[in-house]
Amino acid sequence: MIATISTPRLELVPFDPTALKHLVRGDRPQAQHILGIQLPDEFPTPGELAGFLPIQLHRMEAAPDRRGWMARLIVTRTDREMVGHCGFHGPPDVIGRAEIGYTVFTPFRGQGFAKEAAQALVQYAFARGETEVFATVSPANAPSLAVVRALGFIQVGTQEDEVDGLELVFAVRANHPP
Repeated sequence: MIATISTPRLELVPFDPTALKHLVRGDRPQAQHILGIQLPDEFPTPGELAGFLPIQLHRMEAAPDRRGWMARLIVTRTDREMVGHCGFHGPPDVIGRAEIGYTVFTPFRGQGFAKEAAQALVQYAFARGETEVFATVSPANAPSLAVVRALGFIQVGTQEDEVDGLELVFAVRANHPP
């Protein structure tokens, strides 16, 4: 069993691979049943169905014991509402670094959920021996830029993503945690 990461307001729940299979196949009701929560209309997007979710499912099937380093649901502790998703791009030894990502759905933005989830992911990585955590952000994504900067991430470069285009690369080191 992969542990849930808890914060004061949130639970970062590991995405169940069986539910993920149902979502990818288009069986939303069964995915919701397995997860035990109502998925918001905003999730999943066609882009997530075409790329992010199948990639995460493949990584979960390839390394089921490493699911802690993969996709998680962001669920409020009080009313068990899914407000977004987050996680690592994959196990650091597989993708080359501990890199976080997060999405907060439109109705829940501006409430600090992204910052709270991102901070918990960084702490998770440091607790497992990682000395550096990365995040990539579009230069046009002001809210996400504010999140990484508030957590002490420093820009260390740029990269061109085949899907997202230009991204700024940020890192935070264990000796300067959020």
